[in-house]
Amino acid sequence: MPKEISKREEMRELAKTLEYHSRLYYELDSPEIEDEEYDKLFRRLVDLERENPELADPNSPTQRVGGKVSERFEKVKHEVPMDSFCDIFSEEELFEFVEKIKKEYPEADFTVERKFDGLSVSLEYENGELVRGLTRGDGVFGEDVTENIKTIRNVPLKLNRDIGKLIVRGEVYMPRRVFAKLNEKREENGEKTFANPRNAAAGSLRQLDSRLCAARGLQMFVFNLQSAPEMPDRHTESLTLLKELGFTVSEGSRLCRNANEVAEAVRAIGEERPKLPYDTDGAVIKVDLLTLREQLGSTAAAPRWAIAYKFPAEIAETKLLDIEIQVGRTGVLTPRAALEPVRLAGSTVSYATLHNIDFIRERDIRIGDTVRLRKAGDIIPEIISVVEEKRSPNALPFEMPERCPSCNERVFREEGEAAVRCINPDCPRQLCRSIIHFVSRGAMNIDNLGESVVEQFINEGLISSAADLYYIKKEDIARLDRLGEKSAENIIAAIEKSKQAGLEKLLCGLGIRHIGEKTAQTLASRFGNIFALAEADEETLLTVDDIGKESAAAVVGFFKSESVKRLVERLVEAGVSVESKEKPLGSSLEGKTVVVTGTLPTLKRAEAEALIRAHGGNASGSVSKKTSFVLCGSDAGSKLTKAQALGIPVVNEEEFLKMIAD
Repeated sequence: MPKEISKREEMRELAKTLEYHSRLYYELDSPEIEDEEYDKLFRRLVDLERENPELADPNSPTQRVGGKVSERFEKVKHEVPMDSFCDIFSEEELFEFVEKIKKEYPEADFTVERKFDGLSVSLEYENGELVRGLTRGDGVFGEDVTENIKTIRNVPLKLNRDIGKLIVRGEVYMPRRVFAKLNEKREENGEKTFANPRNAAAGSLRQLDSRLCAARGLQMFVFNLQSAPEMPDRHTESLTLLKELGFTVSEGSRLCRNANEVAEAVRAIGEERPKLPYDTDGAVIKVDLLTLREQLGSTAAAPRWAIAYKFPAEIAETKLLDIEIQVGRTGVLTPRAALEPVRLAGSTVSYATLHNIDFIRERDIRIGDTVRLRKAGDIIPEIISVVEEKRSPNALPFEMPERCPSCNERVFREEGEAAVRCINPDCPRQLCRSIIHFVSRGAMNIDNLGESVVEQFINEGLISSAADLYYIKKEDIARLDRLGEKSAENIIAAIEKSKQAGLEKLLCGLGIRHIGEKTAQTLASRFGNIFALAEADEETLLTVDDIGKESAAAVVGFFKSESVKRLVERLVEAGVSVESKEKPLGSSLEGKTVVVTGTLPTLKRAEAEALIRAHGGNASGSVSKKTSFVLCGSDAGSKLTKAQALGIPVVNEEEFLKMIAD
């Protein structure tokens, strides 16, 4: 018994410590510990929960990583309707709104808050714990995105104290730096970029797989107390209460007594916009006294006690001096506009993204044109149009180069794709980015090898491929600027440790097109080692769940390359493991495709899927005619219905465990 109590206490302390450091990192941007130390604490909690599932807290920080995959989002009626505000666009309208209320209610005062440009949601708490998260939807019905909401780091899963059933409203948003990195990665991969952080946040929150949402780095501000057993008298008091309960509340709120003070507060928000780490597209003006809000009431469309002041988008004109071509990690050639420097949204802009050749053609952008610029999400400069009346008669339509500007190899554009690519794996421009990807946390996870160190290794001639990392000598690193003996020891130790990362991580690190972390794990589990995978043809690959024609073709094409064959040989010679870490336990499910649905009595979904793969089967996320059987638990949804309609066998956990034991 004492042992159980100590385990429970350790788990509680770990959870408390992880939440504390998570808040410092994600909300306050002032971490106290290194990522490695945080990860060590996190892994310890994961291990304890796995060993002691009966002691696991459903509100544990480990739940933030996601893992549930939804068929669809259920529509749920809001207990408190989520009205939208009327928009105004001038100070004249602002004065009219305030003075009209002051004329009838002289005692009225107002709060002025930043209007966040994200996705509005409501959160419901019972017994101090998060039970539901809904999108705004049409204001009456919203979509249940609870599992995705739980992955947002600054959303409290458990409140600091229980004050009864609580409903709050807030805005889910994507920080600008996260948005910039996300689009940079998508552009490198030849994927369509998001137009702005709001679209990125909305798309992330509506991912059916909560793990994808968890990876997007979303945040949330709570700006309204919708319902509570005892409501405060004023909105400003409710914000104080929400903060005490553990919410990140609306920042920069100002209490104003008259129209002049309101206008001054709105101007201040407009001036601070460029300096904020997230998007704001206006200011919200609300009556502070809640009883007065009730008296003012609402129209059919919006409340009479609040209004939204929208800031105009800032646009600048400048001259396009040249169109440069950048080569990304995956070989995508991305055009970039070199501009005559111009001041825009608080900074000087000299370059703007042009995305791809289709983007250029749609807007008929030519070198020498005068162009109109704006900042997508107030952060990434982009050209929105050409000032045609200022165009030179000699300006010619732009065409992408036929050869890579880095290695002079011919470039290709696949049918149906916007991206133009260089497929030469020895292309110098791709080298640095590909090695940075190879050593990243999601791939081989080699600590202490940041971008600047990788660039230094390349510039000094120490490496010209990922395999060279495993042949580098400590003394060669120690003589480099800003490194030294201790840094060299740490880097060599991290490189040595990565040799045992396994095939799953290696495949991800190799940067094969269309092969991300999840698909790399699937392939590693199915083929067991890199040689079996390299010999597989497209037909064989297509029998693997979640592998489509493009992915299969990409894998076959990758391993046909002579330079890739040399790379694999050198990795093997250096002692890098090319075997899957998921060791086969048997072959009882060989050739079978299994779908897991519902809540199993003892196994988590990930554990069940790992067992399926370990016994030679394919763990699929969707039911089809290829499905061999469905492993079903309680609260199963449409997957079970579809399986029954197709006549596919359904087994429970006990039958499944007997099947693999036999």
